[in-house]
Amino acid sequence: MDTSAIPVARLHGAVKRYGGLTAVDGLGLTLHHGELLALLGPNGAGKSSAIALLLGLHRADAGRVELFGQDPQRIEARRRIGVMLQNASLPATLRVRELLRLTASYYPVPRVLQESAELAAIADLLDRPYGKLSGGQQRRVQFALALCGRPRLLFLDEPTVGMDIEARQALWAAIRRLVDEGCSVLLTTHYLEEAEALADRVCVMARGRAIHEGTVDELRARVSMKRIRCLSTLPPELVAGWPEVAEARVEAGRLHLATAEAEVVVLRLLQNDAYLRELEVQRAGLAEAFTELTRDAAEASTDQREAA
Repeated sequence: MDTSAIPVARLHGAVKRYGGLTAVDGLGLTLHHGELLALLGPNGAGKSSAIALLLGLHRADAGRVELFGQDPQRIEARRRIGVMLQNASLPATLRVRELLRLTASYYPVPRVLQESAELAAIADLLDRPYGKLSGGQQRRVQFALALCGRPRLLFLDEPTVGMDIEARQALWAAIRRLVDEGCSVLLTTHYLEEAEALADRVCVMARGRAIHEGTVDELRARVSMKRIRCLSTLPPELVAGWPEVAEARVEAGRLHLATAEAEVVVLRLLQNDAYLRELEVQRAGLAEAFTELTRDAAEASTDQREAA
């Protein structure tokens, strides 16, 4: 049997309620071998509850939840995952080396300690007590603990919170290496540039449901907004008054515009500024796409409640 054809993780019509609150509402989600899926959404969208279902921490009230085609609470499935959650309570007095050895002992074929340390860029922290580390250093140690068991599926929940730019980029490089080795990754993040840099696919959640799933480019294509940048003699106050322009500002000497009608605005710029130069037109980034999608979902939900 070709096990690579079996989804690494799967939610099918999953529902999870906490009293009167429906945190996950008929969610369908599939993660494949060697894929990085970014799960995005505002606070309260249901991301953490969806991950808790896949980890077997909670049982679904309806629908199916599978980890490597098995019940997530089976030890055979759990031994093939690594987990880095937003919050971790680890013994403050244990040295990093001891934490890595302890965690690796739970897995059948763990990585060599030095390999885990180098992947997570913590080789210089091995002999330091965990409680004496900075917040960013502790996050890197947590990442090392998540990967030390050589998992086939890695859950990364806001992994780079508290890290500086250099540490964040080093972690991105490590994640890419793991994916190249065939590891699947389910990533949640509020840093949209992180999802843009790493994800094969993104799933945007709102109110417990998936409101969009696809590649980053497909998500951008859902948004009509474009960005225009140029050197212009026109004052931004004038251009901001054009009906097609949603935003106009000057930054570093350049005129920056946001518009859903880029062709019309570019034509007007050319007609009104004989000295226009260095004109650039770009599609919306992931941040704009995410904002527009979640805003539309919130407005649709409000309309439904008012109609009821």
